[in-house]
Amino acid sequence: MPSATKGATSSGSIETRHSWIIAFTTLTMLALAAGAPMTVVIGLVPIAETLGAGRSLPSLATSLAYLGTGVGGVLCGLLAGRFGQRAVAILGGVAILGGLAIASLAEPWSLLLGIGVGVGLFGNGALFPPMLAYVSLWFDRRRGTALALVSSGQYIAGFVWPTLFERVMAVIGWQRTMLIYGVMASAIIVALAALFLRPPPVPVVGVGSIRLVPGAQVLGMTPNKALALIAAGSFLCCVPMAMPAAHLVAFCGDLGIATSRGAAMLSVLLLAAFLSRQFWGWISDRIGGLWTVLLGGLAQLLGMLGFLATQDEAGLFFAAAAYGLGFAGLVPAYVLAVRELFPAVEVTWRVPALLLCSLSGMAFGAWLAGVIYDAVGFYAAAWWVGIGFNLAQLALVGGLLSRMATSAPNGP
Repeated sequence: MPSATKGATSSGSIETRHSWIIAFTTLTMLALAAGAPMTVVIGLVPIAETLGAGRSLPSLATSLAYLGTGVGGVLCGLLAGRFGQRAVAILGGVAILGGLAIASLAEPWSLLLGIGVGVGLFGNGALFPPMLAYVSLWFDRRRGTALALVSSGQYIAGFVWPTLFERVMAVIGWQRTMLIYGVMASAIIVALAALFLRPPPVPVVGVGSIRLVPGAQVLGMTPNKALALIAAGSFLCCVPMAMPAAHLVAFCGDLGIATSRGAAMLSVLLLAAFLSRQFWGWISDRIGGLWTVLLGGLAQLLGMLGFLATQDEAGLFFAAAAYGLGFAGLVPAYVLAVRELFPAVEVTWRVPALLLCSLSGMAFGAWLAGVIYDAVGFYAAAWWVGIGFNLAQLALVGGLLSRMATSAPNGP
């Protein structure tokens, strides 16, 4: 990066103290945004009882939230490129409040509209994918570390909000809980965006400090083909990633392990993932995004095999921790790979497009494991199918790395 880049330090790096302020601000915003769909997850039973439509309706709302996040990320990424990330983040904060307010009207249509469109499409869709792209523009030397940190907002949300939501809902009900959380989360997100977000030091227009030339080949391919293959790899690895995370508690129940122990096992998985994500970020700064993806995929494969190797409680606690240690670094490593291989001018839409595939893979994996279980009556078959997806991802990423080794560097 040229030392003349706006905001660069004397050593030529674009990283400043404000870069880390941006990172921690983003972490807070994403932890708040990720709490919004959790109101449905934690309130699934009372919501189903209120609406009288069974548990499938709130489950559908949760799925729409995550699908909406992926689709909205592409749309809001384009908006961020035109209007700036501050305006898009403010939109996300307002949309979360609007979505939760609509959902709290306690009608089937309002739940789906509020959670799918408000919380998902324009809420998390305006915050999670575009903000990862935005943060990547504030870092060069420790970009992987920063991406690992800010993408951990969902894990922090998983630690903080479930217990709090459960207790508050028991006192004031799920509708008021949604409204109160919506007001609080929106106010903080909007305030943080207005106070701290500003144009990044790497320009997103022009070519003055862009490492790669727009339109040049990437890994010896056209840019769109290269992105499609990287995104396909993210889909393949996110299918098995979602399987144990979505079905671990049910899996434990089938084995005669108490639900409370299954929930504790899930917490161990998330804690291990949060801690190891920071380690994977440190690794990715040294070996690059695609190599980190390959190593993370291998670690995830070993974790999946762990669920097949044991069925006792102690062994499953160990397998859950090992699995969390393995998969945690994959998504930020994919984002880092895109940031390394493509021009900064394209990051506002290429990163959200990648994350759309990642989120779609997670949604498909969670659904597929349930379908396989319903068909055969046990989860081992689902774990083997997930391993098959994982092996396909490793083969694809290995091929991309071989092209990286043989393709000539492009751009200045």
